[in-house]
Amino acid sequence: MATLAQAIRLALHYGETHLGVTDVFGQDVGPPLGGVFTCSQGLKTAWNTPLDERGIVGTALGIAYAGGKPVAEIQFCDYIYNCIDLLKLCGNAHWSSAGEYHVPLVLMTPVGAGIHGSMYHSHSFESIASHIQGWTIVMPSNAKDAYGLLLSAIADPNPVLFMAPKGLMRAKGDELIPGEPADERQLHQMIDAPVGDRSHWQPDWPPVEDYRVPFGQARTVRAGRDLTVVSYGRQLVQCAAVALDLAADGIDAEVLDLRTIYPWDEAAVFASVRKTGRLLVVNEDTEITNFGEHVLRRVTDACFYDLLAPPQLLAGLDVPGVGLAWGYEKHSVPQPDTIAAAMRALAALRA
Repeated sequence: MATLAQAIRLALHYGETHLGVTDVFGQDVGPPLGGVFTCSQGLKTAWNTPLDERGIVGTALGIAYAGGKPVAEIQFCDYIYNCIDLLKLCGNAHWSSAGEYHVPLVLMTPVGAGIHGSMYHSHSFESIASHIQGWTIVMPSNAKDAYGLLLSAIADPNPVLFMAPKGLMRAKGDELIPGEPADERQLHQMIDAPVGDRSHWQPDWPPVEDYRVPFGQARTVRAGRDLTVVSYGRQLVQCAAVALDLAADGIDAEVLDLRTIYPWDEAAVFASVRKTGRLLVVNEDTEITNFGEHVLRRVTDACFYDLLAPPQLLAGLDVPGVGLAWGYEKHSVPQPDTIAAAMRALAALRA
């Protein structure tokens, strides 16, 4: 099974071969490194830029306006904040031109904690991103979804922010990408660049196929009756594992993977909450003005009389960053034990 990083690489290869991607670029994106997480190794359209986030986003916007189809990367989302005004320009182009202009660009950036990245490599960005209108915002939790969401992003005529969880980059999927070899060792030999001299290396791409995950369509990871747990990215993986453990204690949690932050699947969340009567949203962005608060507000508006308990949010602490020490990182964002405690408490709570 492909890892999430390999799935991104396969999607970019399919995009430049079949979907018209003209440029894949960013800091260390081209040879010899092929991206700090190896997501762009072996791509024929990949090239390196200076360490200049504003230059990267501005170049992507220019290429898109000129008729190209760029996929740009901000190496870590922690360094995207000086681009907010440019992101707004990308997002409002279609609306402000009354539909005359499109901006067919994808901006990739790794997000979240879990790699001991300390202050400057551990941020989440989805809550701020969700307030930059005009962008579609996605965050996969597994390799197959990463492949399908990225192909949908490449095919979209307007800007898409593709956020890959740093802590899942090396996580193997549990479903094959269409056309991927079943033997993961074979895939490794085909598309992973060797250590050392890569000057003459070329990938042997497998015949991957067109597979797309629609935007705004959540996935029910686990059906349940006692409470609804909504998450995405790395925290989704932890929530699903905790829900499986709690089932042995008689707590039957339904777990939904949003997959798309904007647009998000209100219908699926509302239907699940109306069934279970309880909602817990879990993510690792800081708790103040968190995207999960928006989900709670919409659920309260639409499902107030179906709720058996107040909706809950479990998120990252309201602190300026994530510390390098494992204890600091562990206590800054939700962990399996805190997720389990929140699910237990909500299952027992009465309105």
